[in-house]
Amino acid sequence: MSRVGRKPIEVPKDVKVRLTENEVNVEGPKGKLAMKVPKAFKVVSKDGEITVSRPSDLKEDLSLHGLYRSLINNMVIGVSKGYSKQLEIQGVGYKAQIQGKNLNMQLGFSHPVNFPIPEGITIKTPKPTIITIEGIDKKNVGEVTAIIRAFYKPEPY
Repeated sequence: MSRVGRKPIEVPKDVKVRLTENEVNVEGPKGKLAMKVPKAFKVVSKDGEITVSRPSDLKEDLSLHGLYRSLINNMVIGVSKGYSKQLEIQGVGYKAQIQGKNLNMQLGFSHPVNFPIPEGITIKTPKPTIITIEGIDKKNVGEVTAIIRAFYKPEPY
């Protein structure tokens, strides 16, 4: 049995959830997100909670049940609180700064590394050695963080 899928999702008062046949739309103070859910899964919003129910107890349905419940929960948290990740640059002369819509980084190469900031993501550099990535979509925040980290991998020692 999927233990994650059975848990109801608490919806804060400032978040609005709109359900259609196979789409979940979540709108909150930080923005709005939408996701398609397979028609076999039933998503119900009642009394400030969202529940997801599966069509059968097949192994595939069990795993997808927990997956879609987690994705909807991430959407609710994202539009209400948002997601944030922080990277620290360590090294002599290594630094980062925002230039227009690009993140400019000096990472010890003979040239600066420019990264265009994608839509829906906010990047801040409170200090030259700290990069803060913020957004409402957990997946996008994690992907951008991984891309930036991949420009210069951390030293293992």
